[in-house]
Amino acid sequence: MLRLRADAQDPDKKNLVKEILQEIVLCGLSRAGFFKKAAFYGGTALRIFYGLDRFSEDLDFSLMEKDLDFDLAAYFPMLEKELESYGLNMTVSEKEKYSDTAIQSAFLKGNTRELLLQFYADPKLSNTVPSNESLRIKFEIDIDPPASAGFERRYKLLPSPHEVNLYDLPSLFAGKTHAVLCRAWKNRIKGRDLYDYVFYLSRDVRINLPHLRERLIASGALAPNDHFDLGILKDMLNEKFDQIDYASAKEDVRHFIRDEASLDLWNADFFKAITAELH
Repeated sequence: MLRLRADAQDPDKKNLVKEILQEIVLCGLSRAGFFKKAAFYGGTALRIFYGLDRFSEDLDFSLMEKDLDFDLAAYFPMLEKELESYGLNMTVSEKEKYSDTAIQSAFLKGNTRELLLQFYADPKLSNTVPSNESLRIKFEIDIDPPASAGFERRYKLLPSPHEVNLYDLPSLFAGKTHAVLCRAWKNRIKGRDLYDYVFYLSRDVRINLPHLRERLIASGALAPNDHFDLGILKDMLNEKFDQIDYASAKEDVRHFIRDEASLDLWNADFFKAITAELH
């Protein structure tokens, strides 16, 4: 897996290690039967299975059907066993919840210096990070998912042949468009959402409108009886594009991509123009 990334332009070897760990996690979850109930979605799913050309930090999952009794922690022992089989000393722990949400979260943690040494066998590289630094990968699952998503099964051969259930492209696009419209950005603009939005449009992906509608209703952006169609969606997006601080958005994403020149066109007029092609 490292050899296949030998020509990677990303100079941050910690990100390359995280990418490989993400794929080992997927393999472990697959072996544990996780994807009989759950589906993979989000930016990392787009990178691994559809060629998104940016680094994505987290692993996002959704149950296919609502199950408020679902226990994410039940899969931790099998996941740790999978990591251990590759000689990786890592632990998985559930994130404590401070509010009543349908999202369960966990962190995969390991010592950064130890992991770099295992992957690259280069003491000079591993010694560039503090001895107590932790490398963490966050993963989350929605146990009360919005309806009307589409799914597909895909296969990976590395680190060992396995099957992954994931959202299909129109449903992934719906989830990303919902993030563009509704993510609680606070003081940090998620330029990564905008970058992914461009990625979908550049590949002429049709959006799953019924699934997006369910997401917008769940987050309060639409009322259950509100009319919703492609024209209304474009109006909502164009209004959002007038509110964005594009300098902050570019700063958020530039450390995750290789071609920073692709950000030069980012402004409200650019995003409104490409949104006209949404279908």
